[in-house]
Formats: sequence, structure tokens, C-alpha cells
Amino acid sequence: MQKGSIDNFLYCLFLFINLFKYKRKPKLSLFLGQNSPSMKYTVKDRFLKYVQIDTQADPYSDAVPSTAKQLDMSKALSAELKEMGITHEMSKEGYIYASIPSNSPKSNIPTVFFCSHVDTAFDCSGTNVKPIVHPNYQGGSITLPDDPSQVIDQQRFPELKDKIGHDIITASGLTLLGADDKSGVASIMDAAYQLVNNPDIIHGDVKLFFTTDEEIGRGVKHADLSKIGADFGYTLDSGNLGCFEYENFSANAFELKITGASAHPGYAKGKMESALKIASEIIAKLPKDSLSPESTTLKEGFVHPYKLDAKMEEASIFFIIRDFDTVNLAKNEALIMSIAEEVLKDYPRSKCEGISTEQYRNMKDVIDNHMYIVDYAVEAMKNLGLPYEVGSIRGGTDGAILSHKGLPCPNLFSGQHGIHSKLEWTTVQEMQAAVDTVIEICKITERKA
Repeated sequence: MQKGSIDNFLYCLFLFINLFKYKRKPKLSLFLGQNSPSMKYTVKDRFLKYVQIDTQADPYSDAVPSTAKQLDMSKALSAELKEMGITHEMSKEGYIYASIPSNSPKSNIPTVFFCSHVDTAFDCSGTNVKPIVHPNYQGGSITLPDDPSQVIDQQRFPELKDKIGHDIITASGLTLLGADDKSGVASIMDAAYQLVNNPDIIHGDVKLFFTTDEEIGRGVKHADLSKIGADFGYTLDSGNLGCFEYENFSANAFELKITGASAHPGYAKGKMESALKIASEIIAKLPKDSLSPESTTLKEGFVHPYKLDAKMEEASIFFIIRDFDTVNLAKNEALIMSIAEEVLKDYPRSKCEGISTEQYRNMKDVIDNHMYIVDYAVEAMKNLGLPYEVGSIRGGTDGAILSHKGLPCPNLFSGQHGIHSKLEWTTVQEMQAAVDTVIEICKITERKA
């Protein structure tokens, strides 16, 4: 090869190498980086850190929070907020109240807040979580290494087919992951980071609120609405990309107390009436093909006995009662009592008592009067090109209780899948899209003021 040809070849090679060296990397997801082309997300690293902090709640503890280890997470968040220069307060319950001041010239902007909970469910161990990143998912099953019987596949999770190219995060097979709701916490914290580091994002006052013990129904029991200091807000405590809910179950706890008749078992004929056996008969007569968690879906409610404390003389059956129509809660409690009374006809010396306790109510009853909040969320997802879906929660959130306390608060996606189980997973791209959605809602709130 002649020298001139070699020079031309080397020059072309130089251009070729630099083309790839400086070429902007293609996005793995259509939905990323919509707010700022230079945005550098922190959500992945935050999430990987958070899930390794054991924050499992304890429904049988009377402490506040129910487990002291939840405070480890709250302290970590406090340190990160301090590093970002964000004014905040940590309460004795482990709540974090934080505030990002407006950078808008407008003075009449409503204050929006974003909320997630730091605790994880008691259904599955949250101790020694080992998060694993599976980069650039290309389909197929994901077998978790510490227990190969735990397999995440498209048969169980059809939404996996939409995650091609995503970086999927799982646990190792021995614990839950904690995406419920540390994906929400990480998304809110990253959104806060973006707001304070990108002054070109114009917004009003923005509040952050992190709670403890949500998984055991105490998430906002001690919440101080004046410290939240907002007009409306959103929990980030939902599932698939683009999911949004402003309707949820209304819920009661119901205890059926049974008092039997005791006698010495050697001389019990015609005298003993076992409360344990009575309770068993009542449970056996509950509907099996309807009104049970395993037989209902969509807007169908249920009656669910989840715990039995029983001995010969006395027993208690503990139920959760759920329905989207609040009036049906009382109807379903009456059904339990009618079954109990029918069974007790064969036990004349025994009696029963029903004790009902309100847990939370359908947020739709409140948000129907504030539909602009729904409009803002939908508009945000449209602006970002997200495949949004407005649905209903077969459960409850802190937002449901806050809504009925006077602070309307529907629920946004944060990328939760397979929650409360060893098969829990999320994706980096979904959490980044949640960050974008939070920021877009802040921008819309300012723009429409």
C-alpha cells in the first residue's frame, strides 16, 4: 500500500473511531430523558442502596414505628436530603417531611407533594436482600441464583414482553426485593435531586413525605398535615409503567369472638361446646366460589379470614373485609354474623360477638371532587409518551387515608412487579420514567397556575 493510501486509511479510521466514541448512546427506552437530554439519573444507585436496608414492618408490634430498623432507612434519606441542601425534618415515627422551594416568578402556585413508604411487607423476608441487575433483558425466563426454583417468566408476568432492552432488578431468590415501595422512594429522591440541580425546570413549592409502617395499615396514622403543607399530592406505590389509580378498596378489619362452654373432657357429654370447633365450622361455611380473594377480581370485594386464635373455651377469627363500594362492608360483616348464628343453633350454650374496625376508605369518594389532579397526571404521562392506564387498586395506600383526611392523593406507578414475594422485580427504565413523571407534574402544576 502506498504512503498516501495509508494516510487516507488512518484518517478514515480516526474518523470512524471518534464517530462511535462521541456518538450519543441510544436510549434503551422510548420514555427516558424527556425532561432534559442531559439528565443523569441517580435512581438506580439509590434503589440498590435502599433495598439492602432491612425495613420489614411487624404487624404484631405496638412500637412506633413497629420495627426500629425502619429508622435506619429514614436516617439514610435524611442524610441524602441534607447533602442535597433540601430542608427537612425526621419525626420520632420515622416520617420524613421535606420541602423544595419554588423557583417560579408566580406566587399563586398550588403546592404538590409526593409520598412513598420505607417499610417492606411482613409476608416475605426482607433481611439480607441481595439485589441483582439483569442488564438489557432480551426475553425468556430469569432464574434466581440462590433458589433456582424461583423463576420469573412471561407466563406469570406477561408484562415482561414489554421490557425488552430494560435493565431488570431482582432479589437473589431468598427474600423479597423491596420495590414495594423503595422504587417509589428512589424515584422521588431522584426527582428531588433533579429539581435542585436543574434550575431550568420551573416549579412551585414541592413537598416530599416518606412514611413508615404502611404495609401494616399505620402509614399515616401519625401524619401531621400541616408539616406536609400541600394542596394535593401523589403516592408512588403502584405497578407497571404508566399505571395510575385514583380508586381503591374500602376496608374494615372484623373480629368474630366466640365463647364456648368448657367442661372436663372426661365428663363433657352434653356439656362441652368447643369454641375451636365452632370457629372451624363457621370458616368452612364461608363462600368459596365468591367473596374470597382467590375467587374475585377487578371490582369484586371479598371476605378473608387470615388468622385464627382458638382454644376450647374461646376463639377469635380475624377477617379483612374489602369492597370498592363502602356500603358493602357492612353487608359482608352481616353475612359473617348470619353464618355464625346459623352454626350456633347447634350450640345453645355458646355465643358470638362481631367487632368492626375501620381501616381505610375509597379515595375516589374524595378525588371525584378534585379531578384536575387526575388530569395533571394523565397529561404528564401523555407529554412523556408513556402508555398510561387508569385503573383501580385492589388494596389501599397511604394516599387513600390522606385523601379522607382532606389531602387528595391518587397513586402513580413506580415499577413494582411480583410484590410481597421472592419473585419481586422492577426495571431501571420504569423508575426513571417515574422520575420523569414526577418532574412533569411539577412543571404542569406551575404552568397551569
